[in-house]
Amino acid sequence: MKTIIHADNSMFFRKLMKTFLAEHGFLGESFADGSEALRAITQKDVSLVITGMVLSDMNGWKFIKKIIIASYQIPIIVLTSNTSETEEYGLKALGIKAHILKSGAWKETLLSYLYQL
Repeated sequence: MKTIIHADNSMFFRKLMKTFLAEHGFLGESFADGSEALRAITQKDVSLVITGMVLSDMNGWKFIKKIIIASYQIPIIVLTSNTSETEEYGLKALGIKAHILKSGAWKETLLSYLYQL
């Protein structure tokens, strides 16, 4: 089974995401820092990366760029509290699959992307 990597600074949100993924039949691993998440990407069969924009050792921009530069060819979804349209457009220009806000119906939106991918 392929793994979904989740990176986010919030321990609460990492636990919530791991439970959410498991409830829907997905194998998820969560990391607080981008370096650990990047290491996991090199060691596992990863189908998707879900990241916040705040990680313990780097910001989401840097994390995403490292994935892209390394040419891992893994879809990336950003799950964030930031409602900035500038951020959303910039991230989409980098090639992320989705920019989902943590407020509102994020679970339903994320689930639809998970089944698409």
